[in-house]
Order: sequence, then structure tokens, then C-alpha cells
Amino acid sequence: MKQVRLGRSNLQVSRIAFGTWEGGEWGATDEEAALAAIRHAADRGINFFDTAQGYGFGASERLLARALHGRPRDEVVIATKGGLRPSASGGVERDASPEWIRRGVDESLRALGTDRVDVYQIHWPDPRTPPEETAVALAGLVAAGKIRHVGVSNFDVEQMEAFSATLPVETLQPAYHLFRRDIEAEILPYARAQGIGVLVYGPLAHGLLSGVLTAESSFAADDWRSKRAVFRGEPYRRNLRIVSALVRFAELELGTSVSRLAVAWALANPAVHVAIVGTRNPKHIDDLVRDEVPVGGPSPETV
Repeated sequence: MKQVRLGRSNLQVSRIAFGTWEGGEWGATDEEAALAAIRHAADRGINFFDTAQGYGFGASERLLARALHGRPRDEVVIATKGGLRPSASGGVERDASPEWIRRGVDESLRALGTDRVDVYQIHWPDPRTPPEETAVALAGLVAAGKIRHVGVSNFDVEQMEAFSATLPVETLQPAYHLFRRDIEAEILPYARAQGIGVLVYGPLAHGLLSGVLTAESSFAADDWRSKRAVFRGEPYRRNLRIVSALVRFAELELGTSVSRLAVAWALANPAVHVAIVGTRNPKHIDDLVRDEVPVGGPSPETV
């Protein structure tokens, strides 16, 4: 699989990263299927794995550690995220305070069974913590060897600039897919100009662009999609009609799958280095890594 240098970092990573959200908001997890999928991704040349402390507060990180156990540490690049804590109501709340970040990094290291995180990202902006305080704490963790590179997730340009005034942002993880293109206006041009490595999540539109969802598809009560308007009623049916047209285009014009087309579309943007894809089906991995991306697909400007 082709690799790319992730922004200004010295990390060489596969253009497709495997995302783990076990313990998050996708419903119950078949751990054996998840373990098999992660291992299959590594066997097929994916060396970049993304997780987060907030995905089950250790559940996803521990599962990733089990899946990668026995593989040489230098052959995999592990990214995790912090800055979320369990709330009293049973949900999560943002907390990028120095105290919580330091504690979170140590907890992530224990869960991952490693002595360092290759990329540590602040999961969401925390309006209650000045960005310079978070940045100073992370700089100390870099100096201690616990973190190699620092990034952010779901930040806008102003928030990245405020953070970078103390510690340069090296990576950015935003949502990006055919149905969600808002970052094209300012965020992606800024990241490219600053040499920030961009790893986008949701390139398959959380399943919409997988080609397997239908009007009859249902989601478990603990799957976040069951509560979102985009997966219900007429908006959902409208999106499925668009996907059906894309399926025909991908298969008849390009001889490929709509999922590969969707990932290729995201990677075609010159500011995007990596697309994060999560699945529990090894066949989906095989489809995505086959020749990596289709040749001659549409650019972000033409779709």
C-alpha cells in the first residue's frame, strides 16, 4: 500500500488508516470480529490505526492493543485522542485541562500497552480551557517521550491558530465526505498552507456511501445514527437515491465500488493525506486496499 508523509511530521503512514470506535456510539461490539478486522488490515499493509480514550474510555484502546499484540512496535503508527471525560449524566464532556490531559495520556498508554503514542490529538475544542494551557501540557509530554506528535480534531482555523501560538499543530482530524464538504472553504486550505497532516474521518458518510444501506435498514437504539435526522425519513431516502446514482457511476463507468470511489474522492483533495475507515468485515478492507483507489475518479471540484 502506498504511504505518505503525514504533514510536517516524519511519520510515513498508509493513505488509508483503520479507525476503531469500539465502545463508542456504534452499538454493541463483536470483539472477535473487530480483532480479526484490525489484524487483517495490518496484514494488508495498513500501518496507521486511529482510536481515542473516549471510545469506551479504554475499551477501544485495549482492543487495538490486543489486535496488534506481537507485531513490531515500529511497524505500526498509533494515533489516539484525549480531552473528553465521563460526565455525571453518563455521557461525555470536554476537558482539555492540563491535569486531565496528563492523566488521560497515562491511561491511554496503559490501555494501549505501549510506552509512546505516535500522534496524540485533542478530540474536541474545550471552551473552558485556554488553548495555551493544553499546549504547554502536551509539550511537556512530548519532552517526556510519551507523545511523538501533537494534533487536534474538529478544530476550526481560529482554534488551530490559537493552539499553534504555543505549540504547532502537526495534524488535524476533521469529518469529510461527499455529503459534508464545509471544511473545503477555509480549513483544508489553511492546513495545506501550514503543512498540517490531515486525516479525515467518515469518508463513507458513516455507512451511507458503503452501498449496503437501504430504506429498510434500521439502527440499534445505542447506535448514534438512530437519533440523527440524516438517517431518518425523507432526508435519508434522498441521500440513498444519491448513493444509488453513485453506485451506478462507480460500477459502470469506473468498474469499482462506491465505497472505493468515496475514499478516492476524499483522498483526491491535495490537502488530505489519509482517510480513516472502520469496518468489521475483512472483505471491505480488501476492497479498499485493492489498487488503493480507482484511477480516473472525479475530483473534489467536480462532484
